[in-house]
Amino acid sequence: MAELAERISELDRRLGELETFFDLEGLRERAAELSEEMSDPGFWDDPEEAREVSSRFSRIEERIALLESLRGRLDDSEELFGLYDGDPEMLGEVEREVGQIEATVEQQEAARMFNGPYDEGPAILTINSGAGGVDSQDWAGMLARMYRRWAETRGLKLSVIEHTDGEEAGLKSATYTVGSDGDYGFGLLAAERGVHRLVRISPFDAGGRRHTSFASVAVAPVIDDAVEVEVDEKDLKVDTYRASGAGGQHVNKTDSAVRITHQPSGIVVQCQNERSQHQNREVAMRILRARLYELEQEKLDREMAAQAGEKSDIGWGSQIRSYTLHPDRRIKDLRTGEQASGADVDKVLDGDLDSFIYAYLKTRDGG
Repeated sequence: MAELAERISELDRRLGELETFFDLEGLRERAAELSEEMSDPGFWDDPEEAREVSSRFSRIEERIALLESLRGRLDDSEELFGLYDGDPEMLGEVEREVGQIEATVEQQEAARMFNGPYDEGPAILTINSGAGGVDSQDWAGMLARMYRRWAETRGLKLSVIEHTDGEEAGLKSATYTVGSDGDYGFGLLAAERGVHRLVRISPFDAGGRRHTSFASVAVAPVIDDAVEVEVDEKDLKVDTYRASGAGGQHVNKTDSAVRITHQPSGIVVQCQNERSQHQNREVAMRILRARLYELEQEKLDREMAAQAGEKSDIGWGSQIRSYTLHPDRRIKDLRTGEQASGADVDKVLDGDLDSFIYAYLKTRDGG
């Protein structure tokens, strides 16, 4: 009883902080202004601007509705708790509702950690197997499943841009877009960029020996077309090939898939899911621009950290997390010290990543 009362009181404080952070009254005023703007007879004269305003209005309305709903639910729970007369069913109902409110509040608190221009938007997630043949390709496939399950659990839209199967198992590479505007797909997945290391008894080794495998995860934002990213055509090596993985109707029929290598940076991007080689090239170039943009932002962050006398671990190529399945079962994030062991290892590999993501975000922002 006392513990539940304390949880309700703490939730009231945390929700108040969220209402202040998001400026609930300011949101209501902004929504009223946009609503008036949208009612203007000439609003749709500029369709592109109108769609942007409508989208902004929808996001603000959703934020207002969510905060108001949380406040109403918490008030109802507090009132019901105040009427508790020893009925265990009533107490259980309050505990369940408080638990759900806590989970939603935690998700909203995560938004306070994001201040980048693209943190609210979708992410371009690319997974590549490292050296090590079939073991590394299988590991890359396990990571791809982990992120698909994570996205599914959070209700984030995931679309395949490119998927190249491994020779015996797993995959050589895969690229996805994850999330939509307002989902914080990029803000969250940015915590996952880097090299992921797996230690286990190889299922592909007849001798049952322990193997170490590596796979890299790159994360970039979906950037606006208006953002200038210089790409010299002379720096590009463009290859076409026949797609081998999941894709559209032309897969395995024509050499429509496109691979672009940006030779100065070594970044390789691919697309195979569009109907034509031209469309695949357009998508691949958008991905390349996003990757180059993110690479430049990381470079600036490293320079600022160096000037401040800080050590930086932003580089996407650095090892960030170790997954050990033998002799013991343990996952450890090398940046934050966050760990999972025993049965929790399977939960992480099945997409339960939030504790690792939030631990990184809090460390990054000094929390």
